[in-house]
Amino acid sequence: MKSKKKAEPFTGEGPLKKPIKKRQLSKHKKPKFKRQESWRYKRVKENWRKPCGIDSKMRKKVKGWPPSPEAGYRSPKKIRGLHPSGYKEARVQTVEDLNGLDPETQAIRIARTVGGKKRVEILALADKRGIHVLNPRIAKELEEFEEEEVEEEEEEKEREKEKEETK
Repeated sequence: MKSKKKAEPFTGEGPLKKPIKKRQLSKHKKPKFKRQESWRYKRVKENWRKPCGIDSKMRKKVKGWPPSPEAGYRSPKKIRGLHPSGYKEARVQTVEDLNGLDPETQAIRIARTVGGKKRVEILALADKRGIHVLNPRIAKELEEFEEEEVEEEEEEKEREKEKEETK
């Protein structure tokens, strides 16, 4: 049985530099695979479907017909499924999700549903631990959120006083 080594992230140097470069080059050469005869009929979309007719030119790989997906178009096995930066992606929804992460090989993507306050906490802890964040949307600092809450409470109290005075 082969021993499994840890995947190293792409930092510009190291063993993953060559495979990632190779994937980037081969992506430019890879054609956009089209469904057979999608260019002929409007009702047939371009989404790939395997041609399976007995006389299908595309299935027979006749010269002049669009190419079909094959194993040769695949990316190198070492980097398959990795982010272009060379890190494995980990989805984070809470601050506790950062606990089991390895900053050398993994990068985080903060979930879309995470709000501003929690996002600030996650970003601060990730920065402290040296974890790479793939979607570091700039959010307000935690103190700014607290200041806004205090201001909103004061405004609500003022509104209530105005309502009482008008009665």
